[in-house]
Amino acid sequence: MDFYKFLLSRILTFVLVVFIGITAVFFVPRFLPSDPVEAMIGQLTSKSAFMDPKAIETMRTTLNESFGLQGSLLQQYFGFFKRVLITHDFGPSLANYPAPVGELIGRALPWTMGLLLTSTIISWAIGNVVGLLAGFRKEKAYSKLLEAISIALYPIPYYIFALVLIMVFAYIVPIFPLSSTFQGDGFTWERIKSLVVGSTLPALSMILVGTGWWVISMKTLSAGIAEEDYVHFARLKGLKERKIMSRYVLPNAALPQVTMLALQLGTIFNGALVTEILFGYPGVGTLIYTGILQADYNLIMGTITISILAVAGATFVVDFLYPFLDPRVRYK
Repeated sequence: MDFYKFLLSRILTFVLVVFIGITAVFFVPRFLPSDPVEAMIGQLTSKSAFMDPKAIETMRTTLNESFGLQGSLLQQYFGFFKRVLITHDFGPSLANYPAPVGELIGRALPWTMGLLLTSTIISWAIGNVVGLLAGFRKEKAYSKLLEAISIALYPIPYYIFALVLIMVFAYIVPIFPLSSTFQGDGFTWERIKSLVVGSTLPALSMILVGTGWWVISMKTLSAGIAEEDYVHFARLKGLKERKIMSRYVLPNAALPQVTMLALQLGTIFNGALVTEILFGYPGVGTLIYTGILQADYNLIMGTITISILAVAGATFVVDFLYPFLDPRVRYK
């Protein structure tokens, strides 16, 4: 019975979060001072010597219908929910008219997922291994050095690392290209090589900062757990330090880290906005930037809605699976 109550509460929470998030996504772009339809008509009229006013009005009506801007704000709101939840259609993009937003997201999402999924998992793995050693053996000189390096790396924004990497490895020592250029098609060697080379600097800029955070958090957790009574009892039993670290400290310190990893995996659908812009990377972050610059309502709503669903879904899955990962947690 407790399980069903728990499951129902989490489902309701998931639905509420998605509802509030999508509602905010709908209203916030409409508070922008620019009107996408009028901007598009202005661009068209500026390139033409003369346009019939009736043709302009017909175009305005057609574009308003295409972008879901026809009728009152309440009618637009219900129409937006109908398109998203029933037909899964965000409409055409203004910035890439008449390409559908869903098609643009479908092309950009694999790039973002490949970049951020890889960099997040690498930084999580390295950071937890280093943090575990630094926390469990905190009296060692290398532990203090690793902690100092992590504390120095963590506060630095990842785009600062990106700029430094560009200056060093694209100008001073031109090993990598200035922007992420990809060549070839399919799974050819040329294509794979260009993917690796073009994604190395963007990934490295996020791995460095992400690793610093994971080292600090894992070091704090493992250092606290290493002082628990059951760890002292394991030492009194004569167990080796390596076994104590792997059997007693690591499983308890890893649980919060697994939770945070799941939540961060949900946020990868946002894209790395500044990094993608700096490196010309064709991901979701670049789409969001383009949508904001050109007041492209549909593109903004489409990209951010995907992110809301991903984060809410990751939170729901973590809440549901956590009792299986930690026997001390029960469904209540």
